Amino acid sequence: MFSKVLIANRGEIALRVIRACRELGIDSVVVYSQADKDAEYVKAADESVCIGPALATESYLNIPRIISAAEITNVEAIHPGYGFLAENAHFAEVCRDCKIKFIGPSPESMKLLGDKVAARDCAIRAKVPVVPGSDGAVTSEEHAVELAEKIGYPVMIKASAGGGGRGMRIAHNEVNLRTAFHSAQTEAGAAFNNSEVFMEKYISKARHVEVQVLADEHGNAVHLWERDCSMQRRYQKVIEEAPSPGISQETREALCKSALRLVKESEYINAGTVEYLVADNGEFYFGEVNTRIQVEHPVTEMVTGVDLVKWQILIASGQKLTLKQKDIKVNGSAIECRINAEDPACNYRPCPGKIEHFVAPGGIGVRVDTHAYGGYTISPHYDSMIGKLIVHKPNRQEAIATMKRALHEFKIDPIKTSIPLCMNIMNHPDYIKGNIDTGWIERTF
Repeated sequence: MFSKVLIANRGEIALRVIRACRELGIDSVVVYSQADKDAEYVKAADESVCIGPALATESYLNIPRIISAAEITNVEAIHPGYGFLAENAHFAEVCRDCKIKFIGPSPESMKLLGDKVAARDCAIRAKVPVVPGSDGAVTSEEHAVELAEKIGYPVMIKASAGGGGRGMRIAHNEVNLRTAFHSAQTEAGAAFNNSEVFMEKYISKARHVEVQVLADEHGNAVHLWERDCSMQRRYQKVIEEAPSPGISQETREALCKSALRLVKESEYINAGTVEYLVADNGEFYFGEVNTRIQVEHPVTEMVTGVDLVKWQILIASGQKLTLKQKDIKVNGSAIECRINAEDPACNYRPCPGKIEHFVAPGGIGVRVDTHAYGGYTISPHYDSMIGKLIVHKPNRQEAIATMKRALHEFKIDPIKTSIPLCMNIMNHPDYIKGNIDTGWIERTF
């Protein structure tokens, strides 16, 4: 087991990893930018190192500074959290070269699964259903038009690298496609330094369902069932829940088994998420693999009772998975609302600023993962997420009722937040019935 771990991240995920380390008897070191010097996680860690100014490229994305901090504090491992360098294969390689354990998959797995074209090929080898599309990168505008005629409109152009909805465009006809091809390439190049794109048939009104997996270096792998992440705006998740309210048990089991086949085919190690699109008729298609812990991991933790972050650390330290698939059950229903500093009434305008009044909800079945507090300033330099509100109840109906109560209790003043949007969703008949898909929020609100 490690004795000291460095956390190369910030915000609520940094605090989450600190807590896991403390429960495992591991000392924690955090790195922070000058903008985050007063953050709660900086105070909570056993040690902290300032690695630069507010600009992420000079701090949280600066690999030499993070490695220097790891070396001077004599850590054995680095946990990357999510975002920033979490899916950066080069960073994982640097950690390995410096004899520091990267708490995540190998650089080779990250390269394989981080490239959507290569990941699609891997899925095909693992007999995981894929959306009809190109066999590799789309190399030109004319190539795109030719493929679209074979696949049939609408189609989606997607960046081969990266994620978060960047480098993605939907085209309903040839005119749309010619424009979409170039804009997707440009955005992908700017965001990921890789302008390569590929094409898939666009599955309209599909659910986004993902399977959580854990795999160790001894050949053991388990799934922890699925989460529904269909509540999205511009490909950014807003609300997640487990289990998915709109799929059959047969589909659920098929999804999870296919995820394990992909894990074994790719020789994946540590925590990961296999994402799928699920059509109305129950047919599902591979989307991508997230080679890190997910923002929405708490809903899986709540329904299974498994601490995913602890297992990330244990697996990275070489320990065997003691979890047995037959023992991993889904208990009740969990829902997570992402609470962001943005104004839904003004086109989701970011609302950084000082929180003067902060009251987190409580009660049975309520969990709040946040780094914010009264007097804390939401920085304009980073992601707008203030925290995550999670509820867990015996069934979905009770979970929705508890979430509405908790949202009502949550006070974050005077800045604008996404709480009103989440409340509107909880009250909507479509959501209550589970009649949702990835385009529902934008159609409805």
